Amino acid sequence: MKIAILSRNTRLYSTRRLVEAARERGHVVRVLDPMRCYARVAPDRLSMRYRSKPLRAFDCVIPRIGASSTFYGTAVLRQLEMMGVYTPSPADAVLRARDKLGCLQRMAAQGIEVPTTVFGDNPDDTADVLGLIGPPPHVIKLNEGSQGAGVVLAEKQAASQSVVEAFRGLAANFVVQEFIPEANGSDLRCFVVGHKVVAAMQRDASAGDFRANLHRGGVATPATLSAAERRMAIRAASAIGLGIAGVDLLRSMRGPLLLEANASPGLEGIETATGVDVAGSIIEWLQDQVQRVHTGEPAPRRASSLQR
Repeated sequence: MKIAILSRNTRLYSTRRLVEAARERGHVVRVLDPMRCYARVAPDRLSMRYRSKPLRAFDCVIPRIGASSTFYGTAVLRQLEMMGVYTPSPADAVLRARDKLGCLQRMAAQGIEVPTTVFGDNPDDTADVLGLIGPPPHVIKLNEGSQGAGVVLAEKQAASQSVVEAFRGLAANFVVQEFIPEANGSDLRCFVVGHKVVAAMQRDASAGDFRANLHRGGVATPATLSAAERRMAIRAASAIGLGIAGVDLLRSMRGPLLLEANASPGLEGIETATGVDVAGSIIEWLQDQVQRVHTGEPAPRRASSLQR
């Protein structure tokens, strides 16, 4: 199998682990910086070049597209899809996952439990918008934020209004969510590959913080998921159309709540915390998917996946 990995940095842990796992299993793998890819779009004449040379055919492409290169990276991924290269996470699915608000809307429409979330644009509506969610504390999030950046806990109504006004002043897109106190600053990262959760960890916030992101000093430990949590993680990835996803959940008094689904989840934290060879699970699942494509056998149904 010939595998392409779209990644801006070959030294990143996740990229290195995927390369190692692929080569250990006898596959040919190449890391491509999506920002150095360029393409020709014409009827029946789709092509792509990389560093002044034509790209040879690949069996599959694994997108590791960072938030800062979402637009161009997904355009490159889409071009490869149209050239017949299989991907576990299509460009449109990556774009859906990057839109936190759209992701929550899609999940709620499918009956997946999420924290109560509100949004509004006009300053005259701020008090009424906040009233829809109930009394503080409120969690205010940038729609395009990642790794805990742009997430603020407002403990009083006046603080919520001030943060909302500040985000509006920056012309930022944001949402306001209910605070789940019983989560105690912890969340769950469920790593979904295909229709299976291959690893899960609990992330606990550092002292004085409520964000459990490892990039914010959070601590990770292996997690044992309930059947309901596994089902929710798999449903969430499928609803967005992601074959590989990091799905984040909160444990609440009313059951698990979905926070978001990540299209390019990091491997370092979850492999270190759990000891699971997540990279190997990804490559082995891709082997099966590509074989299905080559033999014409229909793959297991996945919401929003492309028909091949």
